[in-house]
Amino acid sequence: MTDYEAAILDVDGTIVRGEELLAGVPVGIDALEQAGCDRLLFSNNPTRNGDYYREKLAPYGVDVDPNAVLTSASVSAAYLRTTHPDEQVYLVGGERLEGILEAADVAVTDEPEAADVVLGSFTTEFSYGTLWESLEALEDGVPFYGTDPDTTIPVDDGLMPGSGAILAAMEAVAGREPDAILGKPSTIAADAAIERLATDPARTLVVGDRLNTDIALGNRAGMETALVLTGVTDRETLATSPIEPDHVLESLAEIDQLL
Repeated sequence: MTDYEAAILDVDGTIVRGEELLAGVPVGIDALEQAGCDRLLFSNNPTRNGDYYREKLAPYGVDVDPNAVLTSASVSAAYLRTTHPDEQVYLVGGERLEGILEAADVAVTDEPEAADVVLGSFTTEFSYGTLWESLEALEDGVPFYGTDPDTTIPVDDGLMPGSGAILAAMEAVAGREPDAILGKPSTIAADAAIERLATDPARTLVVGDRLNTDIALGNRAGMETALVLTGVTDRETLATSPIEPDHVLESLAEIDQLL
């Protein structure tokens, strides 16, 4: 047994990179199970939900309960449904995120003049025209949210631009930052995770590869944090960062050292 009641695990850069399972992940998952530690996967991927991760990880022998998965998409959908019911959301994002929002009864519009709320996120279809329309939608101070701040996404052969890069362009033309980021590291995201786990934050471990999302979320919420070096953060970056994890692991395989 362990002093931790639960672990919040990042996905991209912690469990997988692109389409490949990272080395040692089954060992780490097994250590958590043997210690009786509940597990919640939390990805800032704004294009997926729990069912996707169950299907993605099943071939590797990693069993995932879709109800034990949160993403920036699912957290954003729940937040908008609760705080902006019956309002039109102008989305700068992809079709998958649009589907997740609509499945949560969030009304989405592609007409900038009809926007009651603006949500910025990841889309490979981002263009000058999209940026111009987002500027129109953001007039008159309508609420402005982002799904996640990740400027890059780790893929098999390197990095690709993420939601944070698109949000930066929207911020620049609108002359203001989002009112809130809804995914990690926000308080909104931390509250969603703790509610799903029903655990004490002080007995919850956050494991991830990003200092400004995974580790920042845990630090803000009073959780213990562990950085893994299998994603975007290396020791040189860590040495100069104002955000400090409680533990540093080469990979998820070393999590047994904390249990």
